[in-house]
Amino acid sequence: MSQRRRELLDAAYAYVLEHGLADLSLRPLAAATTTSPRVLLYLFGSKHQLVKEILAQVRRDELALVETATAEATERDTDRFEYLIRQLWQWLTETPRQPAIRLFFEAYALSLRAVIAPDQAVAGPWDGFAKQSIQDWTDILIAAQPDAGQHEATVRATRTLGLLRGLLLQWLAGGDHDLLTEALLGSR
Repeated sequence: MSQRRRELLDAAYAYVLEHGLADLSLRPLAAATTTSPRVLLYLFGSKHQLVKEILAQVRRDELALVETATAEATERDTDRFEYLIRQLWQWLTETPRQPAIRLFFEAYALSLRAVIAPDQAVAGPWDGFAKQSIQDWTDILIAAQPDAGQHEATVRATRTLGLLRGLLLQWLAGGDHDLLTEALLGSR
């Protein structure tokens, strides 16, 4: 990836973190990133491709966070799974991460349109985002339970992922962080 393309992708990512995906238009994006719509189209091929690359960055950032927490959990002499969930919750609910979490859920919701009403959905760059995110996180949460059987680990990972994401939505909506933390960590 060229330096200019990387810079514009980073700038576009920052813009989308602030403004979201729903009404994304190339003209305001280009103005905010000190370029032109023509340059964005030249470098990324289409708005669709640019959004796909932004969403890929969202997933890479999310997975990097999970991998860091997983590595720390592995190094500690503690319940690896519990430590991982505690660290993820702490990091995900840090105020500076709110825009990235909002963007994640926006892309997640947009990707559900094709699942809910496939005959009415317009293919978009977010297609498959939710499904892949579920798979990514489930795999990681299963791997964080090396002593559990496959079925038990899958059930626990599925339950925890659903709870974690639901509580993150409540937190974004202004929920009481301490109460949500207790709900997450005291429920398993």
